[in-house]
Amino acid sequence: MTYSRLLLPLAFAALISPAALASTYTVKSGDTLSAISRATGTDAGTLMRLNGLSSSTIQIGQKLNIGGATVAAPARAAPAATNSGGAFVRTAAARFLGVRYNLGGSGRNGLDCSSFTQSVFRSMGISIPRTAASQWRSGYAVSRRDLRSGDLVFFNTMGRTASHVGLYVGDGMMANANSYRGRTVIEPLFANAYWASRYNGARRIMN
Repeated sequence: MTYSRLLLPLAFAALISPAALASTYTVKSGDTLSAISRATGTDAGTLMRLNGLSSSTIQIGQKLNIGGATVAAPARAAPAATNSGGAFVRTAAARFLGVRYNLGGSGRNGLDCSSFTQSVFRSMGISIPRTAASQWRSGYAVSRRDLRSGDLVFFNTMGRTASHVGLYVGDGMMANANSYRGRTVIEPLFANAYWASRYNGARRIMN
């Protein structure tokens, strides 16, 4: 048998190594959904759908379906000091997750979309108007390519501009008071066809 014929099976074996065929990933200490998303080349919204997740929270030891992607070593979460803005927004939004949806509500007994965003900003020491329409006129416009944590994102859900508002929290995800789910949640933004088709734009309040 020639040297070249010996190399062929070895090359083929390399192509079908366990890493190349990996379809699950076991969460390790320091992992985040966004880091795993970057390592696999699969957006966070898709990972959430594949694993039936209702939020971006993951647990050490949890096995994630990554859709057959090849796994590189996920980058660990950056220290808070280097990502303080995004972490601050996500922490503020998390305080209000799970609160029941209540049209016109503005307290812990229930929130609607704009009172949710107003409450999150208030917890960060920032005052914004009460309604989605007035929040739409606040701050300044940013393109979807430039979204960052803390931007308000707006949708036409009732035949008019800015009839719904959410809070972008990074990695293609937004927090919002969702009347369909009946509570405040974190969910995909553009990876969700419903929201993507109704997207109006975004406004930046925090510089």
